[in-house]
Amino acid sequence: MYLVDTNVWLERLLDQERSEEVGNFLAQTPAAELAMSDFTLHSIGIVLTRLGQPDALLRFVDDVFVDGGVTLVSVRPDSLHHVVDAMRRFSLDFDDAYQYAAAEQAGATVISLDADFDRTDSKRRTPGEAVGGSGNS
Repeated sequence: MYLVDTNVWLERLLDQERSEEVGNFLAQTPAAELAMSDFTLHSIGIVLTRLGQPDALLRFVDDVFVDGGVTLVSVRPDSLHHVVDAMRRFSLDFDDAYQYAAAEQAGATVISLDADFDRTDSKRRTPGEAVGGSGNS
């Protein structure tokens, strides 16, 4: 299973530089193998609504969860110590540590464009690396 980081989803949604790489990853990876943290979902909600695109958020939720079957994972409050531990051990900020802890809890590999995950014991893969390409990491 892959836990897809916020920046990967936003790369595609906002049609940024590596959007095609992300699109290939999403097209080639079954939705049943994809997970997203609740932190990511809420972050995407913040970004899209700040950009004046609340309807894009609703379409995204429908595409990813309702029609797509991506798994939503969260770090329970009684497990928040795993997030703080990851912050300390790997010098991660809260959002990266949350993704790390959520992935660890779900037994998932982090898919991210953020090299900060390379400091962790589980590293990360780029979308391109996950489907066998170079990944531009």
